[in-house]
Amino acid sequence: MDDCSWMYRDSPQGLRRMDYCNGVQGFINFATSIPRNFTGGGIRCPCRKCQNKKYLHPDVVMMHLLHKGFMENYQCWYAHGEVFVSESERRMEETVVGSTSSASNVHEAANDNTNPYRNMVMDAMRMNQGNGSQCPIVEEEPNADAARFFDLLKDSDEPLWDGCTNHSKLSAVAQVFTIKSDHGLSEAGYDKIIEWARSILPEGNRLKENFYAAKSMMKPLGLGYQKIDMCPNFCMLYYLENAEMTECMTCGHSRHKPRTGRGKTLMAYKKLRYFPITPKLQRLFMSPRTAEHITWHQAHHAIDGVMVHPSDGEAWKRFNSVHPHFSAESRNVCIGLCTDGFNPFGSFAAPYSCWPVILTVYNLPLGMCMRPEFMFLSTVIPGPRSPRQNIDVCLRPLIDELAQLWSSRALIYDISRKQNFLMRAALMWTINDFPAYGMLSGWSTHRKLACPYCMENNKAFTLANRGKASFFYCHRRFLPLHHRYRKNRKDFFVGRVEKDVASPRLSGEELHDVVSEYGDIVFGLQSGKQKFPGFGLTHNWVKRSIFWELSYWKTNLLRHNLDVMHIEKNMFKNIFNTVMDVKGKIKDNIKARLDILLYCNRKNIELVYDESWVAKSRASFVLEKNTQLLVYKWLKSLRFLDGHASNISRLVNIEDCRLYGMKSHDCHVFMQTLIPLAFHDLLPKRIWDALTEISHFIRDICSSKLNVD
Repeated sequence: MDDCSWMYRDSPQGLRRMDYCNGVQGFINFATSIPRNFTGGGIRCPCRKCQNKKYLHPDVVMMHLLHKGFMENYQCWYAHGEVFVSESERRMEETVVGSTSSASNVHEAANDNTNPYRNMVMDAMRMNQGNGSQCPIVEEEPNADAARFFDLLKDSDEPLWDGCTNHSKLSAVAQVFTIKSDHGLSEAGYDKIIEWARSILPEGNRLKENFYAAKSMMKPLGLGYQKIDMCPNFCMLYYLENAEMTECMTCGHSRHKPRTGRGKTLMAYKKLRYFPITPKLQRLFMSPRTAEHITWHQAHHAIDGVMVHPSDGEAWKRFNSVHPHFSAESRNVCIGLCTDGFNPFGSFAAPYSCWPVILTVYNLPLGMCMRPEFMFLSTVIPGPRSPRQNIDVCLRPLIDELAQLWSSRALIYDISRKQNFLMRAALMWTINDFPAYGMLSGWSTHRKLACPYCMENNKAFTLANRGKASFFYCHRRFLPLHHRYRKNRKDFFVGRVEKDVASPRLSGEELHDVVSEYGDIVFGLQSGKQKFPGFGLTHNWVKRSIFWELSYWKTNLLRHNLDVMHIEKNMFKNIFNTVMDVKGKIKDNIKARLDILLYCNRKNIELVYDESWVAKSRASFVLEKNTQLLVYKWLKSLRFLDGHASNISRLVNIEDCRLYGMKSHDCHVFMQTLIPLAFHDLLPKRIWDALTEISHFIRDICSSKLNVD
């Protein structure tokens, strides 16, 4: 069946020839010989009408093919288990390069890194071949897309002018595009620069004359994104069935800004930028530099009891056991999601909250999966206000694409194996700080029921003087039943013995049943507070998260995770400000001392009363003024290796006795390295030991190798 020319030839009388009938019978025999092709007693029908979308009995499929013929471009029977051998790719490359080398030599030329712009075009072409539901081009005559590819590939080797050795036609345009992007040039400024450059280049140069022509030239690379209008109050997206609406169905806000002149284009109040992830995943397989690493997560040999990659963890193994059909194909992609708000204009600019949503591919090896080039930006949620719980509205395009990648799959060309396959993708978990955790999970992370695991079974209480929720009485029940701390009535909550055990954690299926009982909420910043009955008393659910729409989400052992860097920053600020007695930042204040008097037995740090004033005695964990100056002077003299941390000495103000502008990574370095050094011999040993244990614990869980025990 190697020669498929019989599939699209008709006799002059309009009747199928005998070779076509024999070929159809051969196709049926091939399709029915593979058990996995059968679904519901039938196989996919590749006729012109069904186009592999229906499962029919083999006899019915044969009748369809005899009467209607095969769908276009189905010489490779990829939907029925045939492995694609890219013979035509060899011929196409020979046509462009003018070579008569063998297929192996052609692929070696494709992997050649001497011309990075040619490799860029080759990767983009292979990506575009994977789009849609049809097999990559195998016809002798190239279609329009292939012809455009040939032109672009020719541009990567064609010199900018005759005799030029430094730049090709493509490299010149790509580098000017980079300059425009890095320095924010307008299109008019770009055109002026090109006009000037063309005037000094030799006659007959091949530099594109303006921005429009250059953009048209680069379009076949497929680096686009979608602009989706949205309500400025985060009520809805003008997307799919709502794409033609002109005002919000919830708050009535107009979609477009008022026109300022005749013939002006309608401008939306707010736009969501969505970058489809399927083309980015296709690039990983179409590029010879990354395709061979996609299966690393399954090929590497894990050491028992040691975790070096998420694939060594219990959650990953549990997912593979629940979904064996997914794990059977090692090229299926596992993804992690993270998002957080930031001000792109700087911390001293007007308040603005922009939320990028970033996806990470965990199939790649340790040295690759955390690199910036493999962390894919999927969505940009504009400000100036935070979406809060309305973030589900903005995640709708991403969730739709993830659901499609799980159920319908995407046809991908794997250059490392030189074959097509149907790829699936699964979202394993999210990683966020605690406030964003609440936005994505639907469980409010505020007040007494903030813990998303203990839920309503925790023992949190409200402090009498500070009015804040405290989890001071929640931790001892996680200890073994015979631990000595359980009966300690003095050093913990005064007069209380802990006899309870930790409450069992609900599984994903149980949580899904719980959230399914709550109805839908009305999204939008102006929709007001919507609380389900029992909120704050028996539960903290504020919505049913959009992630539950993914059919596999309830089977995940871990769904939402906390970012260590944010936790380190918060811990460092609280510890440092308290030990260094930073005014307005210290946690040891008058109200805290009053609460200690109610709940604890701490005679050495009680308040000191006089007739006209109340004061607090200096605690043993707070440094004196002259000792604080020693610490700040030591920090002022610190120097780090390049790339290890920023110049912390610039952040120290000795006169004010403060640290200014500490970034998350600076707190990360300080928490894991400097805290034991900074306070050594300055604090009592028992306090220094506690801080050192915290530092070592954080350093251990951030290690590149984790011991399961």
